[in-house]
Amino acid sequence: MSSSPSFKRVWMITGASRGIGARLVEAVLAHGDAVVATARDSAALHQRFGAQAGLLALPLDVTREADAAHAVETALAHFGRLDVLVNNAGYGLLGAVEEASGDEVRRLYETNVFGLLNVTRAVLPSMRSRRSGHLINISSLGGYQSAAGFGVYCSTKFAVEGLTEALHAELAPLGIHATVVEPGYFRTDFLESQSLAVSPKALEDYAASAGPVREAAKRISLNQPGDPQRLAQALILLVETSRPPLRLPLGSDTLQTIRAKNAFVEQETAEWQALAASTDFPAGA
Repeated sequence: MSSSPSFKRVWMITGASRGIGARLVEAVLAHGDAVVATARDSAALHQRFGAQAGLLALPLDVTREADAAHAVETALAHFGRLDVLVNNAGYGLLGAVEEASGDEVRRLYETNVFGLLNVTRAVLPSMRSRRSGHLINISSLGGYQSAAGFGVYCSTKFAVEGLTEALHAELAPLGIHATVVEPGYFRTDFLESQSLAVSPKALEDYAASAGPVREAAKRISLNQPGDPQRLAQALILLVETSRPPLRLPLGSDTLQTIRAKNAFVEQETAEWQALAASTDFPAGA
């Protein structure tokens, strides 16, 4: 076992070989904390980060529950504890809901939802035993507001939001924090082929809705407004606070999206309030 008392925190970060995950690993190490960095290809982790005293690079396919358990056991044997889990592994799927095949949908859920659950279930027993820890689930602005062309992907992030809300309530009495992070468009390779699957089926009837999104993704890729290095620093500040939020939206585009959806929901709820309330039993019934 490595001597972990010299590290203020030990993080475990999934999907750490590129994108937000890689930037976060770099920032956490520079901050002086230790990191268990995981990815399907651990060689990519060694190539990017090299050998460092505070780094343990492990192979992990989050869709395999036994692999998640083994990675956590290895991490605990090495560092003795895990203080922060960042469920970052995931990818996108571009295409209208009807255009996505059953296999495409299942594969997406296996990683984005079931994979997150596999790692979370593996880590929580050690956090519960210490009555301490912080669970951070990476969602998206698409986890708050779905959109044409990304409907199936957004649905996985809606699931992450719902799971985190429940975990927040379940874990708070145990001294464990749970936060869902909602990044907007950050300048990573998320819209490139390494991280974004595109449904090959394109139906003409969706040419005016989901169709333009396919082209927009190409234009936006590598031109996103969000700075991933600043995102990484924001997550370090998040774990440093004594009262972290349930939700942390990151990026001005996410803030704008949240405000617009909240206003829409308020307006629509008021418009349909009478019908909504009419379904209760009459008073005294």
